[in-house]
Amino acid sequence: MITTHGRSARLLGMAAGVALSTGAAFAQSSVSGVVVTASPLAGDPDRFATIVQQIRRDDILRRGGASLADSLRETPGVAGSGFAVGASRPIIRGMDAQRVKIVENGYSSSDVSDIGPDHGVPIDPLAAQTIEVVRGAATLRYGSQAIGGVVNAFNNRIPMHQIRTLSGEGTAAYDSVSAAREGSVLLEGGTGDFAFHLDGFGRQSGDYETPTGPQTNSFFRGHGYSGGGSLFLDGGQDRIGGSYTRYQARYGLPADDSYIDVHQNKGAFGSSFTVGNGGGLEKIDVGGGYADYSHSEIDPEVNRALATFNNKEWDGRAEASFGSMGPLSGAAIGLQLQDRQFAALGDGADYLSPTHTRGAAGFVFVEAPLGSLSMQGAMRVERVSVDGTPASDVATKRAFTPFSASAGLTYDVSDSVRLGLTAASAARAPAQIELFARGPHDGPATFETGNPKLGIERANSIEGTARIRIGTGGKVEASLWGSHFGDYIYGALSGRLCDELGRCSVQSAGDLKEMNYTQTDARFWGAEVKGSVPLGSVGGGDLTARWLADYVRAQFPSEGANVPRIQPGRAGGGLDWTSDRIDVGFMLLQVADQTRVGVADSPTDGYTSIDLRLNWRPFGDIKKLEVLMLAQNLADEPVRNATALNKDEVMMPGRNIRLVLRTRF
Repeated sequence: MITTHGRSARLLGMAAGVALSTGAAFAQSSVSGVVVTASPLAGDPDRFATIVQQIRRDDILRRGGASLADSLRETPGVAGSGFAVGASRPIIRGMDAQRVKIVENGYSSSDVSDIGPDHGVPIDPLAAQTIEVVRGAATLRYGSQAIGGVVNAFNNRIPMHQIRTLSGEGTAAYDSVSAAREGSVLLEGGTGDFAFHLDGFGRQSGDYETPTGPQTNSFFRGHGYSGGGSLFLDGGQDRIGGSYTRYQARYGLPADDSYIDVHQNKGAFGSSFTVGNGGGLEKIDVGGGYADYSHSEIDPEVNRALATFNNKEWDGRAEASFGSMGPLSGAAIGLQLQDRQFAALGDGADYLSPTHTRGAAGFVFVEAPLGSLSMQGAMRVERVSVDGTPASDVATKRAFTPFSASAGLTYDVSDSVRLGLTAASAARAPAQIELFARGPHDGPATFETGNPKLGIERANSIEGTARIRIGTGGKVEASLWGSHFGDYIYGALSGRLCDELGRCSVQSAGDLKEMNYTQTDARFWGAEVKGSVPLGSVGGGDLTARWLADYVRAQFPSEGANVPRIQPGRAGGGLDWTSDRIDVGFMLLQVADQTRVGVADSPTDGYTSIDLRLNWRPFGDIKKLEVLMLAQNLADEPVRNATALNKDEVMMPGRNIRLVLRTRF
């Protein structure tokens, strides 16, 4: 039965000795690996009215790729911006950049990927143990820049629970499509009241092949390492720890000659203290992080940086969790503080002058049983100020106070069917680029002009969900959702071309697309489904059918126009056969044409993706050695990414054979 209290009790029983994460106050089971970032309150993720998607380590390694978006390719409702191998940011339900928050262990990735599609996220999938996607109303915990969703890469760099033995993992992989060579190592251990975590990765790939030949300047080189530790107090109930991470990468910009050189140093700390048991204040979590990020866009012909982007950012959060109080089964209150200083040098100074963004927010989460229903509610109020200099060259300061609230209900129709309904009103403050962009951005080939008079954007949303358990091990998750945006902010292409000085016309000799940030009402709606059902035993193994489908529609109703760069619908399915030593599976996915495009945008053709996978455990023990093989785009279909700004010039990778060796101890 999937009653909220019953499953939560079983999960908590399995997770004995597990503390809340310092950074995001996750609930994680040392047995099951379940991570919940949608709420500060621990428990079963299925209790939420909205569906939280989780991608485990096996799937991360199998899918490959240098970006989080690559790891999420089979997640309903999620696409990638696809600008470059090193710069493909997740898009959730047609929303990206300033509406999708990328976090690591619950804290900001602290980069500039929201400022341009050619800017990558300095979190490599090889360093992640779990990736979680939070959509809809459950994003209120993370602020106005998460109005569309949150992608959280979790890696236990600040150990969440005591570790008594030494354990580790090593991987090596090869991708045929780009002659990619990659590897990662992880080591965790502890003694007494201290636990530590060490990890590192390296990745090197050449220009990838497409059905029509190599995609020039699509290479990637990257490496990184991290170390962290936690000291446990009071018999393991309390914890304090910290970590340091170094990330470095170089990647080419297809359809351009330049490449990007990225460096980031990041420090994080966290603490968790148990206060009481059985009602009232139970736990306090305090954590935060600081990162110094820089990347240069380099012209290889003259071997110099054309532009350099620097971002210094810190993000801190304190949360207090409460047990049962009156009608509430649980509650949490929190405070979040953020500070971001951005500066661009060289040619980048023509695109965006230095900006300073500050934020302070308070939020509350509550849960309560309501007869046969379970309720989750949340509210958040924040104060955001952004200093910058628009095209007028007059220094400007804007301040906003977004307020957001949501309420969700779940209802158990039977032992195997749970329904959910969520309503939310979420507000977003304009971001620095939307307010203060002022010139040419060579990476995406745009000439952008912000609007310092932009106001708060608000999305009023409703979402219905269904979770259905089928037999032993089968499950279906489905969502139907809609959002009405008041004063939706977006970069509108005019159809004109500009030169570096901003002289724009339809017949201009310039090669920069004119983009102006503006506001208008917008309407988004869509549906998602993902499921699997066991078919029985065949040939000494278990056969399972699985399927997924998603669809997003986005319009400007008053203008009768389409929101630009929306992912096309897709649907598909496959079979998996698992045994003691061998797992085999395939997935056939049909992606539709995208003909409902925005102004000055171009349509894309649909395609059929066929993937095959094989897992082999030659010694029968998964901890000794595992071999993973994946054939992607087996039919070698030509693919252009409908969400990419450079889709007319860049084709996505063709047929790829991926081989992974993995050992654990």
